[in-house]
Amino acid sequence: MSNAEKPPIDHGEQQQLLRWVRATIEAAVRGASPVHIPESELTDPLRAWHGVFVTLKKRGQLRGCIGKMDFERPLWQNAMEAAVASALEDPRFPPVEPDELSEISLEISILNPPEDLPRPDQFDPLRHGIIVQKGWRQALLLPKVAQEQGWDATKTLETVCWKAGLPTDAWREPAAKLQVFTAFDFGEEL
Repeated sequence: MSNAEKPPIDHGEQQQLLRWVRATIEAAVRGASPVHIPESELTDPLRAWHGVFVTLKKRGQLRGCIGKMDFERPLWQNAMEAAVASALEDPRFPPVEPDELSEISLEISILNPPEDLPRPDQFDPLRHGIIVQKGWRQALLLPKVAQEQGWDATKTLETVCWKAGLPTDAWREPAAKLQVFTAFDFGEEL
């Protein structure tokens, strides 16, 4: 968990969302019909509007990670779309193959809406995810990335700029827009 705040969904809802995401990925990879989510299983927290990222790891290594930053759609819908995109559309990786499914573990990051970062020295890589935007270039790093890599604020800001295709010091420029957000992370125990 990235923060000490009350989780946006409880443990049972987390397990339910992980099951739905897993079933959605398996159906998409196998070319089967999309998974139907029964209305009766949708709790208010699962219907709440949240951005979400779905991260796929294969033997501990990143295998796909795509998010939906749409804060005007329900969490569960964003999670289903992000799941399919992570498995089939992440441009850094070939699409997941059916024979890989048993080796892939899932992580879900539920995002709070981004807020403008008035000054870069207010960025806390142990708490915040970061978004950089300059011109038409934009990139995002989840809070867990800096945490897992042990990066300080400067390294995280340089990396998000590099990911956006910008010079690594672009975050210092007045034309660069920086936003921060927090996330609640959970995943499968394989």
